Order: sequence, then structure tokens, then C-alpha cells
Amino acid sequence: MNVDNIAKFRNYLLPLADCLSIILGYYFISVLITDSFLMNPTSDVTKMEILTGIVLSIIVYQIVFRLTKRYSNIIRYENNQDYIVYFILSIVSALIVSIIEEVILKMKNPSILQNLIIGSIIGIILITYRLIIKYYLLNNAHKDMKTPEGHKKNLLIIGGGYSANDIIKTLNSSLKGKYEIIGIIDDNNKRRGYSVAGVRIIGNRNDIAKICERENIDEIFFTIVNIDNKNKKEILEICNKTSAKVKVLPSLREIITEENLYSSLRDVSIEDLLGRDPVELDNHNIKNLINKHVVLVTGAGGSIGSELCRQIMLHNPKQLVLLDNYENGLYDIEVELKSTHPNNDIKAVVANIREKDRLDAIFEQYSPEIVFHAAAHKHVPLMENNPTEAIKNNVFGTYNLVNCSDKYNIKRFILISTDKAVNPTNIMGASKRLCEMIIQAKDKESSTEFVAVRFGNVLGSNGSVVPLFKRQIAHGGPVTVTHKEITRFFMTIPEAVALVLQAITYAEGGEIFVLDMGEPVKIYDLAKSLIELSGYTLGEDMEIEITGMRPGEKLYEELLMNEENLESTKHDKIFITESMDFTMDDIEEKLDMFRDIIKDENTSKEEIKETMKKCVPTYKEPEEVNGE
Repeated sequence: MNVDNIAKFRNYLLPLADCLSIILGYYFISVLITDSFLMNPTSDVTKMEILTGIVLSIIVYQIVFRLTKRYSNIIRYENNQDYIVYFILSIVSALIVSIIEEVILKMKNPSILQNLIIGSIIGIILITYRLIIKYYLLNNAHKDMKTPEGHKKNLLIIGGGYSANDIIKTLNSSLKGKYEIIGIIDDNNKRRGYSVAGVRIIGNRNDIAKICERENIDEIFFTIVNIDNKNKKEILEICNKTSAKVKVLPSLREIITEENLYSSLRDVSIEDLLGRDPVELDNHNIKNLINKHVVLVTGAGGSIGSELCRQIMLHNPKQLVLLDNYENGLYDIEVELKSTHPNNDIKAVVANIREKDRLDAIFEQYSPEIVFHAAAHKHVPLMENNPTEAIKNNVFGTYNLVNCSDKYNIKRFILISTDKAVNPTNIMGASKRLCEMIIQAKDKESSTEFVAVRFGNVLGSNGSVVPLFKRQIAHGGPVTVTHKEITRFFMTIPEAVALVLQAITYAEGGEIFVLDMGEPVKIYDLAKSLIELSGYTLGEDMEIEITGMRPGEKLYEELLMNEENLESTKHDKIFITESMDFTMDDIEEKLDMFRDIIKDENTSKEEIKETMKKCVPTYKEPEEVNGE
């Protein structure tokens, strides 16, 4: 029977163990102090007194322990204060037993001193076996704890005060399998050789470098809170000259003060409610793809583009070229990346992907090897009202980038696509589907590997529904939802981008990668959760208003078209669609239809939609899909 199975019976086993402790306590007192029946079985009086004492003690201890809720304690988290309480309750119980024996039972030879000694022994036994259980539970919990590299990290702690004591205890109880604490550094030479929470002080600041080299220190925790800035700077400069990773930690005393505890808490976010497990990646393959290569990201100032840039920089590209037409977003991500990666080559380029000559000049100047294409008009209602702009930017912008990538022998081109490209019911989704068709067709005749990655909505992106709901709640409502049954797939921005990077390591050319977005979420339920998380009650403090479906909107998004079949990859959240049979001649014919109509700004929306239906056979009107 394992620990988990035993734990199910703790409510029965702990009281039973306490009863055995009481019997054991009386046994010790009989051996050490009295000439009882255990030593002299012919003594009926002593035998009766001891048996009465045992029965009384069991009853009294159980009542006292249950009234004080001792059995509600989780043993592995008990501390010195709990052990003191156990001892005091044992003494109190012994006194109660003495009073009952003398006042109620009128026993001839009751001994308060004897009962106090028995109570003390029982208290020690109770505490001892609980400490043994705690030690076993903590060690059992850490048996399988290992770092991804399969070994503990060697840790050096700076500072031998209260903070170091708290941190060492935390590491030993919660992260025992992750760190091997080599020692403590403290500038007070009188403390040298002494220990803090079982860890020896092995030197001062002057010894840091040689200790790190000798002991192969992986990480250094700086735990000194009360230190002037000059000394702190000097010690950290010494630490930074080593190969160890340095972390500055607050003490637990600082964290658990009321003010700091409050400031360290955050509201429950909508990401918490998705309940998605963290994405595990093969970072080695991603690094091999990006490391020492020139990478270009279009739409670099947008939500997806900027996160792409952040994660790409983690893999040390030779150069990162940020391309965007919106200078404010581009400026923000450039400043951010240059501050976090001051030694890397980062170039910000203002350009419009519609301008082929400008793209030619950029590709010739920077010679990118990998292109991530995230630039696009993505807002469904806006593109329904401005369909020519969706075609100019999404379709012909992608077409320009694809041709440049082919012309300059780019190694790999990655289109960021959307679930709205699947059986599209709007111009934006249809334009992205046409982009997918372009890259699949171009891949057949180019040495460049053209792929697309398709996923759904990302939480917190510019123009997404969650920031809109938060603004509406902040203004007192109502929160607007277009339809009570409308659902969408959701993923966090970092998760989506991480999977994009993982997907492209599987690319051979022509694939459309589909990300597992989990279960679809009802937008109405999402709005309701956000209202409740904000401290309001739906129907009392805040209302949800159903506004009706917007132009081009459908109830249920899809990640796969009927004619596509999914193939699995090495990653359980990434799939590949079956390649469609398009050629660039087919695509050119479709694009020719649009070249003519977008020249005329007076072209009707209906004509553009009819043309799009000819180019993208899966494009339908929302009424056809929603069943209205």
C-alpha cells in the first residue's frame, strides 16, 4: 500500500496511533517509576489503577485533541508551534485525568506528579512519531523531483541571516530535488564554520569566485535584505563575473508582511480559467533553426509579431529584422528588445508589405534566411466594410513577400494564419485562406520551404474580446455579446507563439500546421466569468447585452476544412493538414480577377464577395453556415 492509499485512512490511523502512544507512555512509567503489573503481575490494585488510567487517558486525549482540531492538521506542514501545542495538550489532558481519578472516581492512590510525567512522555511520543511521518512524507514527495538535465543544480547562498534560513528551509521542503546547497557566503568572519539551517558558512565575498569554480556553482541566491547599495553592488559584480546565474531574492519575512503579501497577489485571470497545461517544447530544435541566422518578422509591432520577436531572441539569432507599417508598435518592441538584449543585432524597418520595390530593397539589404509573416488586417467587421483593403494587404502583401522570399532564396517562410480561414464566412477569413493557397502553391516550384501555422483567438491580443469586455466592465457595463451560443477557440499569446516556433521545426514545405486549441469556449460564459472575477453579480450589478451577429461572423469557428485530413507530429498539440492540389498558374488566375477590381475604389462589396467565392470555393455567407 503506497502513501496515497494510507492517506485515505488518516482520520482513523492518527487517533489509533495516539491511543497506542498513550499505552506506550503508561508502559514507560510503569517500568521507570512504579512497581506495576507489568513488573509485578500479582499486584491487582496497581493493575486496575493503570488500566483505569489508560482508558481515562484515551477518552480525555481524544476529546481534547478533537475539540482543538488537532486531527485537521496536515502532518507534513506542521511546525515547532504545532509541536509545542501537542506537548501542552498532553499535560492538560494528564491534569484532567488526575482530577477525574481523585474527585470523581475517588481512587486511593492518585498521583498528580505521576500523571504529569506520563503526560510528558506521551507528548514526546506523539511529537516523535509525527516528526518521523513528516520526514518520510517529504522525502517520498521528492524522490522523483529532478531538473530537466537530470541532476541537481549546485547552489551558493549569499548572506547568513534570517532570509537565508527561510530560503534554505523552503528549498529543503519544496525544492529538495532541484538544488544541492553547497554553502553560504557571509562577510562576518566570526561566523565562518557555523551553520544556518544545517548549511555551513564557507567563506566571504572574496571567496565567491574560487568557490564557484571549484564547486561548479550553477546558481547564486543573494539573500541579504539589509545592505547598503554600495556593498550590494560590489558583491553582485563579483557574482556576475562567475558563470553562475544570479538571483536576488526577498526574505520570506518581507514577503509575508501584510503590505507586501497584498501587493504580491494578483487577480484571477481569464487564462487561469482556461485550465490549459503548460506547453512543453523541444527548445534544442528551435535553437538549431534560429541560432546564428538572420530572421525577419513582419507585423513585428503587433500582438503576435512582438511575442514572436521576444521568443526568437531567446535563441540568439544572428540578426533580427523588425518590419511593420505602424511606427508606434514597431518603436515599442524595438526599445524593449534592445534593452533586454543589448548585445544583439536588432534592426527596425518601417515598410508596407504592399510595396514590392520596398520589400525588394529590404530583402537585398538584410538577406534574411527565415521570414515570419504576421502582418495582416485581422478585424472581421472592419474588413467586411473595407474588403479591398483586406485583399490589398492580406492577399497581395503575402504574394509580394512570397515572391521576394523565392527570389532571394530564403530558407523558410512561415505564414501566421487563422481558424477563420477554415470554411470562411467573411472577407478577412477568405483572404487568409487565399494566403494559405498561395504559399502551398509556391512551395511546389520554389527551393524555399513555405508553410503556414493556423490557430484561433489569442487572449489579450489587440482588438480581441477580453480587453473589450474589461473596458466595458470598467465603465459599468453592459458587456456586449453578439450571440448567446457563439463559441471560439482561445490560447494565450506566448503559448501560440511557442507552438508556432515548435511547428516550424517539423516543416518540410507546403504544410499547414494546425495547433490544438483545446475545447471551444462560449463567449457568453467568458463574459460571465470576467464579470464575476471583477467582483460583480450578473443580473444585479452588471448585465450582458446580446447585440446580434456582426457582418461575416459565424457561431462556431473550425480548425480544419472538410477536405483536409490531419496528420500527427512529434508534438501532441501540433498537427499537419493534407496538402491541397494548387499550382501557381491557378493562383495567378485567381489573383488576376482581383487585380482588376481593386483598381476601382467604387467596386461594390457584393462584386468583391462574388469574386472571392470564385477564388475560395469554401467561402460561404454567414447565413449558410449559421443556419439562419
